[in-house]
Amino acid sequence: MKMLPQDPMILLSYINTKLRDEYQNLDTLCDDLQADRTEIEHKLAGVDYTYDEALNRFV
Repeated sequence: MKMLPQDPMILLSYINTKLRDEYQNLDTLCDDLQADRTEIEHKLAGVDYTYDEALNRFV
């Protein structure tokens, strides 16, 4: 995860802000940032958050 926060809670805030303000979905965000979706989801699952496509955020 190049250039993304490593702390899960900071990553959560960062990703949700990007999803809210700039991206229509997680796939587009990952493509644009050259990030691994599976790695992001795994890291945030470790702090009990999952991606909700309908809301376009981790909840």
